[in-house]
Amino acid sequence: MPAPDLERRISQIMREDRGRLLAALIRSLGDFDLAEDALQDATERALIHWTRSGLPTRPDAWLLQVARRAAIDRIRKAKRFKGLANDITRLMEEDEDARSQAPPEIPDDRLRLIFTCCHPALEQKTRIALTLRTIGGLTTKEIARAFLDNDAAMGQRLSRAKAKISAARIPYRVPDRADWDGRLNSVLTVIYLIFNEGWTAGPGEAPIRSGLCNEGIWLARMLCDLAPNDPEIEGLLALMVLSHARARARFDESGALVPLDTQDRTLWDTALIDEGLAILDRAVSRRLPGPFQVQAAIGALHIQAETPEDTDWMQILALYNRLLALAPSPVVRLNRAVALAEIGALTEARSALNALGADLADYQPFHAALAELARRDGDRLVARNAYETAIRLSVNEGEKNWLRAQRDRV
Repeated sequence: MPAPDLERRISQIMREDRGRLLAALIRSLGDFDLAEDALQDATERALIHWTRSGLPTRPDAWLLQVARRAAIDRIRKAKRFKGLANDITRLMEEDEDARSQAPPEIPDDRLRLIFTCCHPALEQKTRIALTLRTIGGLTTKEIARAFLDNDAAMGQRLSRAKAKISAARIPYRVPDRADWDGRLNSVLTVIYLIFNEGWTAGPGEAPIRSGLCNEGIWLARMLCDLAPNDPEIEGLLALMVLSHARARARFDESGALVPLDTQDRTLWDTALIDEGLAILDRAVSRRLPGPFQVQAAIGALHIQAETPEDTDWMQILALYNRLLALAPSPVVRLNRAVALAEIGALTEARSALNALGADLADYQPFHAALAELARRDGDRLVARNAYETAIRLSVNEGEKNWLRAQRDRV
């Protein structure tokens, strides 16, 4: 049996390097399922081999080489890969080259993989889900949660997407800049959802999974390097950097959630704040507004307020109105309703929230907001019931404890 610390180390390696390893394998193999299966084989073999021999100097290079050999074995055995003798020969040559040389740096093909997953031949929801699975390493369950979808439907969607990419021979490359328009919005949404999945408390995890947050920020920086004058890419990067600047203050030492208005602002990362504001200024100066720039501007207003009472809620409401025009969604309407309540329009805010009940029935923040606004309005029964629903929908114990405390105040 492998030692628990070795299992934790392998899990850490896979969290940090899975996207890079999988992208390299897909580039080499040309098949999503084969690459995932081969990498899983390599991980299982690592548990056995590293228990006997210890951790190699370059665990990532070891996993890539063993995954390549596992792919060769699978190609030989699987009927669906019949006729791929040339591919087996090529992979064996790559494996032989790898054996005779020092472990090479693994090429970073993640951006290429993102653009492949975000090809216009796939519908937008599928593009995002597939990239979250391959690059972010999210499980089908986590992706379904991000989309407020059920696990089975999301699993079928992912399988169909991989099959379509294979059947249509969608090229594995970063397209020319002139061809970005059809994919860029999906790419940006993917990157933000990767960040947001790390930012959102999950079951059995640290409250903030910094690996996913850093992955999203890294990918946005890479896009900025490829297209340095695109304001929406800059807007996305600014949004994530400004959010991540508050990471240390967002949960207390026990793991309990600390809402924005009660956070210790001295724990915020001033260097990240300065960087995020500078990026946002550059984006806004280009005078081509987009949804991510607007969201970053809202984040900037929150983070620039010296105290919660100094928050410019009227300006935030105006920005949510603008965001609704650019990218309407039930979640944007939810946030706009919260802004309405903050400027004193509580009745209008509650009415706006009630209209979202069907769309956001399984969305925990909706019920938390519904409870808070009902509490402010003295509607104790509605507040308590909404808190109970929010607690039931929450998957993180620290978040649940905070919600229980709010419920008990009612």
